[in-house]
Amino acid sequence: MTDLVVRRLLIDLQTPPPRHWCGGGTFRTAFFNALSMSFPVGEQFFIDSVRNGHKALPAHEQARRQGEVQGFIGQEATHRRIHALFNAHLEKQGLVNAWASRAESRMKLLEGLDPRHPLGITAANEHFTAILAEWLLRHPALFGDAEPRLKTLWLWHSAEESEHKSTAFELYQALGGTQEWRVKWMRRVTFFFLTDTLRQTLNNLRRDGTLWRWRTWKDAASFLFGPAGLVRQTFKPWRAYFKPDFHPDQQQSDLSQRWLQANSAQYTVAGARAN
Repeated sequence: MTDLVVRRLLIDLQTPPPRHWCGGGTFRTAFFNALSMSFPVGEQFFIDSVRNGHKALPAHEQARRQGEVQGFIGQEATHRRIHALFNAHLEKQGLVNAWASRAESRMKLLEGLDPRHPLGITAANEHFTAILAEWLLRHPALFGDAEPRLKTLWLWHSAEESEHKSTAFELYQALGGTQEWRVKWMRRVTFFFLTDTLRQTLNNLRRDGTLWRWRTWKDAASFLFGPAGLVRQTFKPWRAYFKPDFHPDQQQSDLSQRWLQANSAQYTVAGARAN
């Protein structure tokens, strides 16, 4: 189990960001914007899944995991709120969030299921966010001369995702979730996560008027397939999830704590409280 605290990010999200805030890169801006559009709905699903899974545990296990679960919920609720504020600026720029409505429709199909199924989906998504977080923390130069407020937002979010990456996974195991279903859900989550990310990124580029520009796809090639590219750097840790003895802590590093320590002036600690 992990001690988790809730941090309040001290950045201005009232001032509108530049349209191409990620170092002028059109593709990477559209990509991060797409991910942000998924977070308010996604984080609420993760909160509900972990809360319901925790309630399904025996009383002594609930007591043992209470602090970590509260911290997880508090961190995710803060992420949800911060990204909703950012997404409001994207809407004013003319971008349309189609990902959230698709995700909400799929979530309705899970109503009434055994709580291990939403937890299995959450654990798979948390693995995706954890490997993305580790990649960003290891390669912050990918942001280039990005808007400082938003670079801080993404690295703070990454640091906290690395902190709580084991919570849903361990709850799933504690409830007797099987390896078979864990792998099934990762396969399905992989399909939907990749297709939703691609669709929303392309939609963002189309509405931005930069979909067919050469510099957009040059940026995409570097961002995805360059020496520090997303695809090249995250395939191996993604594949590790399918091993029978996998645990998120096998991909542990100190990058999260190092960033949080070096950037303590960027946030205040609110304590492990759920919103």
